[in-house]
Amino acid sequence: MAFVRRHNDRGDMCVVVRRGDPIAGQVFIEVDHLDGTRSLYTPAPVVSRGDEVGPVFQLRFSRVDPARVRERIAQEIDFDPDLWVLSVDRRGDDLDIDLVREPRA
Repeated sequence: MAFVRRHNDRGDMCVVVRRGDPIAGQVFIEVDHLDGTRSLYTPAPVVSRGDEVGPVFQLRFSRVDPARVRERIAQEIDFDPDLWVLSVDRRGDDLDIDLVREPRA
């Protein structure tokens, strides 16, 4: 809920689209960029989180057709009905969340 409040306070429209299990549910974040595209952030795999303690996300889709994001969320719900979906309207890409870092070569 802190994410929702923070984004609404910033002037972004942010809502809980789907409520999952309050303990076991993972959080997916869909971003409507207000230009006909959407992005999707999903929980990062545990092995790629490094030393991060809190939730860490990975960018699954960047500025794609909204149908692709909806299809992916539907697939994930079939697999894990406990998941949460947050939706935020934001023109930019900075969500102020921890993202998995790319490995250095």
